[in-house]
Amino acid sequence: MEWRTTIIRDRMPACGPAHMSDQYGPWRFLEEPPPGGAYGRLSGFQNYGSIGYENGRASKPVKNSYHLFLLRILRLRFRPAVAMDSGEEAPKTLTSSTTRHKCAACFKQYKKKEHLIAHMKTSYHSVHQPKCGVCQKHCKSFESLREHTTGPLAKVNCSKIFAERGCKLCLRIFDSPVSLREHHSICYLPAPALLGTIKMPSPESQIYNPPIDIEYDIGNHPEAVSMDCEMVGGGSDGSLDLCARVCLVDEDENLIFHTYVLPQIPVTNYRYEVTGITEDHLRDAMPLKEVQDKILHILYNGESIGRLRLNGGRARVLLGHGLEHDLDCLKMNYPDHLLRDTAKYPPLMKTNLVSHSLKYLVKTYLGYDIQTGTHDPYEDCVSVMRLYKRLRSQRHQTKGMEFTLAARSTPSLTNCHDSWNYREIENMTPEELFNISKSNYRCWCFDSRQALQMHGSLV
Repeated sequence: MEWRTTIIRDRMPACGPAHMSDQYGPWRFLEEPPPGGAYGRLSGFQNYGSIGYENGRASKPVKNSYHLFLLRILRLRFRPAVAMDSGEEAPKTLTSSTTRHKCAACFKQYKKKEHLIAHMKTSYHSVHQPKCGVCQKHCKSFESLREHTTGPLAKVNCSKIFAERGCKLCLRIFDSPVSLREHHSICYLPAPALLGTIKMPSPESQIYNPPIDIEYDIGNHPEAVSMDCEMVGGGSDGSLDLCARVCLVDEDENLIFHTYVLPQIPVTNYRYEVTGITEDHLRDAMPLKEVQDKILHILYNGESIGRLRLNGGRARVLLGHGLEHDLDCLKMNYPDHLLRDTAKYPPLMKTNLVSHSLKYLVKTYLGYDIQTGTHDPYEDCVSVMRLYKRLRSQRHQTKGMEFTLAARSTPSLTNCHDSWNYREIENMTPEELFNISKSNYRCWCFDSRQALQMHGSLV
């Protein structure tokens, strides 16, 4: 270790704490290059920030304690090689292996088990999260999964396989390119016809009345209805949203209700470029109270209010994009457990939990463009229905207990973990922690026929 004795004593840096010293004295620059074996370890550090090595010499001054710390790491890396050459016992280094605790869902690693447990309490990992078909990593949203497979920082192996056998819309991985081409004929959908090009129902048939002898069967998934409203402006500056047009569509994309709505206050901005609505459309429009009664008649489906609020019964699930705003403009209320909003469904949101526009969702997950001109309520209703049915058809390997009615309001992961003894949790493997973890939202796969059949067998 003769090279350690050639440290220059008169070039001590002006910064750095006093504890940055050891038995070899304060940290200094090397005047002579280290032995060949040790210098070989420096090959990857020949130019790092303000620390440079040219032929084994320090070429730039140390500017702060962070760089002193880097020099300390380099010096510890030299020490084992030199000690072995001189026959001395190699001291412990900073590169010694440590146990890492890896999350079974997102693959993040932590030094301490309690950090992993804290991560599981706040991440709400579950089998309902979008998952990479290659590495099986769980992501919080489809957008983060898309970044994982096709983004600028995508994993090499996942990106390569996805480019060959992955669907760009539903993000699934298939066995072969042939299977992928067959899937494209189903996954890529044509744009729906606009409302102006389809036959409008007569006023007498605007309400769809199902057969009254149909009893509610838990083996059948609840029927869904998609709704969209077009707004005009009210108030002195035209910024107050007033519902002027409403449209409802069933699961077969049939138009079951459509009407223009008479606003309760004067319209100051028809927003014609977006809505296509003029004063003539609202001259003989339906009063708001009558519109409310007809919509509720469709949604309730003959069910009592008591059972409607308990478990829905025969009542229909209401879909939409920005449903809270539409219902507010219609001055209506509907039970939360029967609402499915594509603007607030976590897997469809941005990674920062901000809503995407319906136009973006349809282009990204259905493959066609909407709202290219004036907004068409029928086009929006059909697009929302297609998004919902695609997500409802997902197959997740769920545990039977998740199908209970309590799943409508999933308990928080924190409460789930607090019900366990901390020592029991500490002894669990990452896979076991993932198994007891639950999502913080209700997955739409619970609306599928298979899920409800399983629930019916458990009850």
